[in-house]
Amino acid sequence: MAITAALVKELRERTGAGMMECKKALVETDGDIDVAIEQMRKAGLAKADKKAGRTAAEGLVAIKSSDDGKMAAIVEVNSETDFVSKGDDFVAFVNDIAARVLADKPADIDALLALPLKDGGISVEESRKELIAKLGENMSVRRFQIVEASGSVGAYMHGSRIGVLVGLEGGDEAMGKDIAMHIAASRPVCVSEDQVDPVLIEKEKEIFSAQAAESGKPADIIEKMVGGRIKKFLKEVTLLGQPFVKDPDQTIEKLLKSANATVSGFVRFEVGEGIEKKTENFADEVMAQVKG
Repeated sequence: MAITAALVKELRERTGAGMMECKKALVETDGDIDVAIEQMRKAGLAKADKKAGRTAAEGLVAIKSSDDGKMAAIVEVNSETDFVSKGDDFVAFVNDIAARVLADKPADIDALLALPLKDGGISVEESRKELIAKLGENMSVRRFQIVEASGSVGAYMHGSRIGVLVGLEGGDEAMGKDIAMHIAASRPVCVSEDQVDPVLIEKEKEIFSAQAAESGKPADIIEKMVGGRIKKFLKEVTLLGQPFVKDPDQTIEKLLKSANATVSGFVRFEVGEGIEKKTENFADEVMAQVKG
């Protein structure tokens, strides 16, 4: 029987497996899609679709730096449980992805998924599906970023859940690591005040104005109060304005000036940030099944 593209597509939709696995299974079963599904289930290749709806909010962050220290890649890959994320297979998968990002600089996640995980091997996406079938959990390659600097790229990993890259002009490796560690702990939004989103500033002004209005003080006093709060807010959310975690008596801006260094940019990844975890209510689930 001829194995048509439509047949391969149907099998992919029904199993969630990769195109090559689907085509191979159809060839081996002479186009019998039901038998192909049965064989793929036995081989574990049809598990991926059953896991796809599960929330993957655990996982790992990994960093890979170039030999000259001027470029580094950071990635986040998610799993459903912390147990799986600590396994050797998952750790190796995440580290291989970081190495691939650094080597090929893909434009986006789709481009990354299409690349071979290892030179001459299967794609990142096919590797992901095979790992899902092997470990029995949904996994997703969530995000990545590359940081380059004419000076150096400082890197810091806090365990395996928080990673930071910082582009540094001037300074040294120790300073780069110190600032990256500071960013991991203090969560600045951006480097300097001019980079703060005006919408965010206006939102804070509204909040501070509403709070100050309750004091019953004159409008001109309220305006000064709000101005002072905004100034404090900008120092809190910008890297340069924050007190250095290892020496709170000086700001990051003063630390950099003392070494005649500047920060060109940074990225901070924390596992699962922004992902809404699915909460299951067992009683509701049972009632839903009873109601049919």
